[in-house]
Amino acid sequence: MESKKTQSYMLGLISGNGEVNFEEVSLPEVNPDQVLVKIHYCAICTLEQRIYSGVLPRYPFAGGHEISGVVESIGENVTSVNTGDKVAVRLLTSCGECYYCRAGNENQCEVSFKASMHEGFNGPGGFAEYMLTSAQSVYKLNDSVDLVHAALTEPLACCVHSIGNAEIGMGDDVVVIGAGIMGMFHIQLAKLRGARVIVCEVDNARLELAATMGADVTINSSTENAVERVKALTEGRGAHAVFCTAAIAKLAQESIDMAGKLGRVVLYSSFHPNLPVEIDVNKIHSYETIITGSVNPCRRDFLTAVRLLSYNLIDVSRLISDVLPLEEMDSALKLAMKPETYRVILDCIN
Repeated sequence: MESKKTQSYMLGLISGNGEVNFEEVSLPEVNPDQVLVKIHYCAICTLEQRIYSGVLPRYPFAGGHEISGVVESIGENVTSVNTGDKVAVRLLTSCGECYYCRAGNENQCEVSFKASMHEGFNGPGGFAEYMLTSAQSVYKLNDSVDLVHAALTEPLACCVHSIGNAEIGMGDDVVVIGAGIMGMFHIQLAKLRGARVIVCEVDNARLELAATMGADVTINSSTENAVERVKALTEGRGAHAVFCTAAIAKLAQESIDMAGKLGRVVLYSSFHPNLPVEIDVNKIHSYETIITGSVNPCRRDFLTAVRLLSYNLIDVSRLISDVLPLEEMDSALKLAMKPETYRVILDCIN
């Protein structure tokens, strides 16, 4: 398709529980401060999986917020990118006016997730051939970057934010619970910070991959007590930082138990179902444990992720399970929901 001649483009929608459909949308005009991006690839996140499976029934939903592409055209006021540049797009809504945005915590913006990138359709809208967005949301990548890999900029940026919340120091003992794609990113980022990384997971194949990603110690928590093993590895002290990247409340409890004095526990995953856990409040008091969460990347986190990928400092190649054409979005969503997959990516130019 000749992108400059087309007057419309295809937009993929999650239209119901286990249902998708496509809409033909008119190509918008580019305003002075906007960028028209020709989307090349869009990865499928847990959010889209939960909407597709009926856990979050927001229909119809224009899904897709992990995108990479090429600048098709720019408004007259845009100076940060040029036509033909490879880019990633930060699609988290930030109003710039609420308390949290003005305090430098735009990832907590009061209107986060209330996006409508395609007129008349709710959602970030990366499952599409084109996207019109503000220039401030578009981040230039090195020309050498593989755009398939660049589709993972947003999830990498989320993990950059998480790592920052833990304040890891060189030589620290860091535990990563869960060796899915987010766990794998945490492993690599923690190693870049100079930590010894211990990974807990129940799947041996994922543990093997975690070791190739830099994990110093792997623990199959289905066959041994992970809390006791972590304590043994740290001379009884517990870890400096623990990241829970698995969406299981019981593991949040174990994360807290693994942390040593002055330890930081980052509950990275959004838990489903959302179940309470027991906390020994006196232990938290006396250990000065910090229990925190991590949600969404700030602009600086997104920029860091762009630089990490542009400089080839993070390996994402083995975390892509499959790449399917946009027209096969239904099959791609089904594949993404299988527990053995990492990221499934939609090819929007095929």
